[in-house]
Amino acid sequence: MDDYLAALLLLGLGVGGVVAVYAGSALVRVADPPLVCGPFLSGMPASEHAVSRFHVRWYPVTMVFLAFDMEMIFMYPWTLVVTSVGPKAVVEMFAFLLVLVAGVIYAWREGALRWT
Repeated sequence: MDDYLAALLLLGLGVGGVVAVYAGSALVRVADPPLVCGPFLSGMPASEHAVSRFHVRWYPVTMVFLAFDMEMIFMYPWTLVVTSVGPKAVVEMFAFLLVLVAGVIYAWREGALRWT
């Protein structure tokens, strides 16, 4: 039971700290002057709402970006261990890159990289 009591006490302290910070910020808050132009579209007048829907053509572009983003996330640590693991690491990385290239070829064939 002491373990649960310690966890509850820590949870209570965390929630109490968050409530204290919010209460303190509400007490010392200074009203900001209203913005003439918001940060949406780099301060230029907006022609559409900031949370309007995106065109469906952005979905494949996003998927291709995420594929290359994941490639970089896996390649940086791979560079640190490739010498200690040996040829097995090189073969695995090239297999991973082959899967990514297959995805890019598929996206290219489906027209995801065509803008017209």
